Amino acid sequence: MNLFELFARVVLVGLGATLVMDAWLLLLRRLGVKTLDFALVGRWAGHLARGRLAHPAIARAAPVRGERALGWVVHYATGLAFAALLVAWRGPGWLADPGLLPALALGAATVAAPLFLMQPAMGAGFAASKTPTPLRNCLRSLANHCVFGLGLYLAAHVLGALAP
Repeated sequence: MNLFELFARVVLVGLGATLVMDAWLLLLRRLGVKTLDFALVGRWAGHLARGRLAHPAIARAAPVRGERALGWVVHYATGLAFAALLVAWRGPGWLADPGLLPALALGAATVAAPLFLMQPAMGAGFAASKTPTPLRNCLRSLANHCVFGLGLYLAAHVLGALAP
């Protein structure tokens, strides 16, 4: 596999996994479960670009022009970065013969990003400690990231079947 093909496959797996996670979040929303508004991620990223990392409550921070689109770009870029991390960890051979366990393990490990970076920076505290239901929020984040891990596996498996 040449470098361009490797890059393309990582991008497609990252996009596919993020789409699986988004389908899961849409299902949760339809079931009445509150999920993250990616506009707030965009607001945080917009303020970060201006030098401000942390906020007492990102929902009360000044809106940023184009924050919803920026939030979705950050969300998908993160999915691509995590897919690249999986391939860097397991090697390009994982794309040809994807294993479920490494994908789920990486998905579960990526929950560290929201628990220890995003939530504190957005005013929710480490591991959602400043929210009314920290344990439930942490478990929900873990479930979401495990679904992302499942998406990594599914996307690589489908890609391998379509373009061996």
